[in-house]
Amino acid sequence: MDLAPRLNLINWLVGQSLTGLPENDLLRGFCERCCAEGLDMSRGLVAIDTLHPIFEGRGVRWNDAQTNEADSFEYGPTNEGEAAENWRRSVFFHMLENGHDEIRLDLADRGKDFSMIGELVEKGHRHFVGFVHRFGDAGTLGQMDAVYTYFTTRRPDGFADQHLAALRDLVPVLGLAIKSAAQVDIARTLGRVYLGRETAEQVLRGRITRGVTEKINAVLWFSDVRGSTRIAESIAPAEIIPFLNDYAESSINAIHEAGGEVLKLIGDGVLAMFTAEDMAAARRAALRAEHRFRKNMAALNARRAADGRPTTTAYLGLHVGEVFYGNIGSDDRLDFTVVGPAVNEVSRIAAMCGSVDRDFLVSSEFRAGLDAAGRRYLVSTGRYALRGIGRAQDLYTLDPDMADNEAVAGSYKRYLVG
Repeated sequence: MDLAPRLNLINWLVGQSLTGLPENDLLRGFCERCCAEGLDMSRGLVAIDTLHPIFEGRGVRWNDAQTNEADSFEYGPTNEGEAAENWRRSVFFHMLENGHDEIRLDLADRGKDFSMIGELVEKGHRHFVGFVHRFGDAGTLGQMDAVYTYFTTRRPDGFADQHLAALRDLVPVLGLAIKSAAQVDIARTLGRVYLGRETAEQVLRGRITRGVTEKINAVLWFSDVRGSTRIAESIAPAEIIPFLNDYAESSINAIHEAGGEVLKLIGDGVLAMFTAEDMAAARRAALRAEHRFRKNMAALNARRAADGRPTTTAYLGLHVGEVFYGNIGSDDRLDFTVVGPAVNEVSRIAAMCGSVDRDFLVSSEFRAGLDAAGRRYLVSTGRYALRGIGRAQDLYTLDPDMADNEAVAGSYKRYLVG
């Protein structure tokens, strides 16, 4: 590949990276343009570690012929089990262990040495060139400390020297473009994981100025695990975090499934909100999340009991009110959350569950905004003065007859799905 096509391809990579072209499209465009300039490649792969609570990294691949492979993939931890064994037998592990930045293989001669080679040979690939481009300390994020690439050709005599020279010039630019896209993915992932889905979008859209808030109406959710302190004192220290994670997952999954936004984890408590143009729809979504939450809890308790591990229940309060949603804190430490009297009130409502021997309570404001069909499933537990709240109010819970009346329970489920 001559100098002019190389520069054109570099410009294309930089330009498309700046526009945010996805990694799979970057690799496909790169490989297709190389082939068009006479660099005869049959397969390309790029892999890069990331920061993610589940995946260790992700990769993209391109083939010159149609296959049933997805053009992008994620991979889990490579430090244990079969994944660790495959990683230790890989070309890239060999390169890292031996300090190689580049490796060339005649696949027919080296097919038994590495875990991926046999499959490549079966598909007609003849020669292989792999690269590892390491990042400096300032360019490393967690385990994302290098970008791994390889390319193959079906040519019996392999890549020509001039084509290898072109790849040595071009692949670092491809790696930089992939790294740029991966960093955007990391920012979105960390935002969703630590801030919440909608909150992360708000922050990534630039709403990061201290004191910038929005007044909104929201259905507020506050749930907490019963007896967590007592249970934590009775189990081994290594079991405490799995215990908390199990019960947090039950509520968080239910909230997300119903379209809610988890705002904050407070110890073993969860603060969330549901919003919609039609607040009646937001109320129904919260009830739908509560129903799913109880099902999740029942399934979780069955699994834990079968394993001989401690189980518990949770209490939940729902309320509706006007809150301020946005950035609160100091210049160098902000929290994007909701504040206002309604937030305090929903936590007080949830705390009343123990006093009235109910797992679930809603405010009179919440119930009043439901349609007539929804209101009939909620019955009063009495009128109460909440700690720190200036007025007494009626609190409601689901009609206890539903537990024994299949017809009413079925009617309620149909109401939730609308």
